[in-house]
Formats: sequence, structure tokens, C-alpha cells
Amino acid sequence: MKKINLVVILALSIFTASYMALAQAPAPGQQAAPQQPMTFFIVSAGSGNGANLGGLAGADMICQARANAVGAGMHTWHAYLSTSATATQPAVNARDRIGNGPWYNAKGAKVAKDVADLHLDNLDAARLGNNLGKQTALNEKGGIVNGVGDMPNTHDMLTGSMPDGRAYTDGADHTCQNWTSSTTGTAQLGHSDRNGGGNTSWNSAHPSRGCSQDNLVSTGGAGLFYCFAIN
Repeated sequence: MKKINLVVILALSIFTASYMALAQAPAPGQQAAPQQPMTFFIVSAGSGNGANLGGLAGADMICQARANAVGAGMHTWHAYLSTSATATQPAVNARDRIGNGPWYNAKGAKVAKDVADLHLDNLDAARLGNNLGKQTALNEKGGIVNGVGDMPNTHDMLTGSMPDGRAYTDGADHTCQNWTSSTTGTAQLGHSDRNGGGNTSWNSAHPSRGCSQDNLVSTGGAGLFYCFAIN
């Protein structure tokens, strides 16, 4: 009797799996939906000069160049970076310079549907969470960025931002002098793998030890940052 029951269970399992595969397959004559174009990535390499990216304009140029190199230059790309207010310029919030979404990685997986979803702005968004993590926060080539447990760990992302994606207003330097310094200051960092030090924030996990390349490497970074298509 036990042998018969096992045979029945196995047959039902095979039938169920086959049915689900057929149900999800395109109908005859229909094609599968095309993959969404990439509208989000982590740069595979930063400036090489620590947190000195040449300001926001320089960081955007790096994003655009990386996108162009993989055939995604039809979009306009901005770096996810905040800057602090100066005597002549107001603060810039990272969340305000990345477009409206939705955003998809190099494999076509959605990482967030809009700005509120990305930053968990409301109860629904906070309950569901965005889809950023080690398996989805890919570079422009579709590669996984090293995280906790990998050698070297490069999960620290330059952001200069608070968890809500806005610039700090406390007067301290969280942006390595608005992304123009590889010596003086510190930068606020996020964890692309949502892991490490008990902090799962993708955009505001901890400050850097400084602004040089060595400073960024010392805490698990490489001067990398997020890029979003704004159109």
C-alpha cells in the first residue's frame, strides 16, 4: 500500500509540474514577452580616484559611459548621489535626480517600480520592500557585485544620502566635498547586498573612513555607485 501511495504522489507531482509549465508558457503562435531594457546598474568600476568623481556631472558621465559600452546609451543616466548645500548651490537629493521608474537590471528583473517603492516611503512599500539585493543589484555587464563573504568585498556604494534618499542637513561632510575630494571628508555608504554589520540599508549603512581609494577599500568598497536611467 505504501508503495502504491508513493507512486500516486509521484505521478501527481509530475502532473502538477507539467501543468504549471504549460500554464506559464506562451499560447501557440504567441511569443514570450521581451526582456525589459536595463534602466539600473552598479558601475563595474568607479573613478579610480576614491570618492573624487568629478562632482555630480563627472559621476553622471561615468554612468553614461558604462551604459554606452554595453549598448544602453539610448537612455540618459544619472548617478544616485546626494550633495550638500554650499554658499552658492542648494543641496541635491539623490532620489530627486533618478527619474520616476520603474527600473530593471541587466537581466530584466525589476528592482523598484518608482521612487516611493525604492525608498519604502509608505506602509505598502515598506511591507513589500524593493527588490534590491546581491542577486539583483547587478553591474552594467550583468555581473554580481561582491558582497559579504566574497574576496574582495566591494559592496559599499557611494550615496551621500540618508535612508530616504535625501541629503544630510547637519552641516557635516557626508559626500567627500560633494564628490570632488579623494583626501578630505567622508562619504555615506550603502550596502548593495543588504548585508554586513547588522545594517541592511542599500543606500545608508555607514560612513567611510575617508575619501581615498584605500579608505574606501578598507571598509569593503571600491568607489562604486548606483546608476539609474531617468528616461
